[in-house]
Amino acid sequence: MKKHQNYLLIWYFITIFVAEIKELRYLNTIDMLNALIITPKEAQRALVIATRTNASTPAEFLIAGAKAAMVAELKKRMQTSIVEFYFVKKSTRELRHAYGTTMSSLASNHINGRGISRDSVNTIAFWDVEKGGWRSFRYETLVKVC
Repeated sequence: MKKHQNYLLIWYFITIFVAEIKELRYLNTIDMLNALIITPKEAQRALVIATRTNASTPAEFLIAGAKAAMVAELKKRMQTSIVEFYFVKKSTRELRHAYGTTMSSLASNHINGRGISRDSVNTIAFWDVEKGGWRSFRYETLVKVC
């Protein structure tokens, strides 16, 4: 267990939402036992997501953790490639389809070094390769990473 000391293990016994949770592919579902292993940073993001979505049931907290894992996966993949993903736009509540990256070869020419980290305001910044500009969205609005 020492190997996983830096990981938070969240256990929930639920029967509702199992089909939706399995669809997220970030969970290990065994019969009625659901386990989600996330890093401390992902746990922090999960808490932000749960707070912003007013999570109150075990299933909602588990989904917040799964979204936090999706955020981590998206950020990791955007560092090395252009990634297709979906999120809900805050201002219009419409589903937005985007191709984004943070690869230095594409985005570094557009970084001026001023401003604050998007993590400090719990959002994800990315270079939108279709629109040719920086965009950001809130963690909880991420819907799918392709």
